[in-house]
Amino acid sequence: MTKRETVSIFIILSLIFSASIYNFNIAIRRSRDAQRKADVRSITEAINKYQDDFGFLPASENGKIVACAPAFRPCDWGKDGVFDISDPSYPPYLEKLPIDPDSKDGVSYYYESGVKKFQVLASLEGKDEPEYDEKIEARQVNCGTKICNFGLSGGDAPLDKSVQEYEAELDEKSN
Repeated sequence: MTKRETVSIFIILSLIFSASIYNFNIAIRRSRDAQRKADVRSITEAINKYQDDFGFLPASENGKIVACAPAFRPCDWGKDGVFDISDPSYPPYLEKLPIDPDSKDGVSYYYESGVKKFQVLASLEGKDEPEYDEKIEARQVNCGTKICNFGLSGGDAPLDKSVQEYEAELDEKSN
């Protein structure tokens, strides 16, 4: 094999390796975003069940769910679960609150509630994700160290405004 052939093979292998690393990084990012979407769905389902059972939503404080023992304190993402504090035998709504895959970098989920509406927000890494929402991002809500850009709501609350803004609009219309 000549020196020219060796260099050509090295260049081709380098290009293949570079493309593989790029595609691998995209796959890892998509995996983290898929986890975020699944987590937000499970939190939303748990909050809906909680509301069905109690007739009210858990409060929110600084982006956290206020429904942890003792005495309805803010729950920590990734540590606490959401339970019926008055009946320990009742199955948990969430055994353990999910934690953002990039929590070590300060990224977290965000929960906001009102009287009848709530939102659970997250920050997707991929702007090419179909669920990525510029309107949520425009609100500039912090999901830890990143800006939230994806979410689900309960009670059909729009995601382009806060729950409090939306509930105030509904109150105004009904008066």
